[in-house]
Amino acid sequence: MEGASTGSERVETSPGRGGETLPGGSGILEITPLLPKHWPWVRAIYLEGILTGNATFATEAPGWAKWDADHLPDCRFVAHLGDQVAGWSALSSVSGRCVYAGVAEVSVYVAEDARGRGVGTHLLDALLHASESHGIWTLQAGVFPENEASLAIHAAAGFRVVGVRERLGQRDGAWRDVVLLERRSRVVGVK
Repeated sequence: MEGASTGSERVETSPGRGGETLPGGSGILEITPLLPKHWPWVRAIYLEGILTGNATFATEAPGWAKWDADHLPDCRFVAHLGDQVAGWSALSSVSGRCVYAGVAEVSVYVAEDARGRGVGTHLLDALLHASESHGIWTLQAGVFPENEASLAIHAAAGFRVVGVRERLGQRDGAWRDVVLLERRSRVVGVK
């Protein structure tokens, strides 16, 4: 997701936040809440991630109703580059038990033609701010070790490696390891 490119563009990293410069020169990047109308783009970007073989164990995208039910309503965003949706991010609960109410799992997906421009970084930043404003104290992510771009943006955002879950599941008949990452809020749940 991160890479060298030329030019610059104004960025809103989360709703209501001021502009920053983003490499790429393809217009203004704006992060907005993910709404049902964005679903066709969100689904297409998720399918692109599935096709890489290094983004998820899933092999097909769910329908809107399932996806919507599985993700927290106040912590989901899309990145717009011009009139195109360039990526999305969302949080999902890790457990229905009340003791884990402040723990959520991160998903960040960037469209193939928008990778390497910092889109994933800005989507993750929006999740960090939204999660803390909604009382979430720990974010976790499970990332295939081969997904170096995802590991890099999580590390840059303050996630630490908890460990590697070896041979956690199979994808296309091959056992896959998953790097477990977490980020503890310095604002929520500190007292």
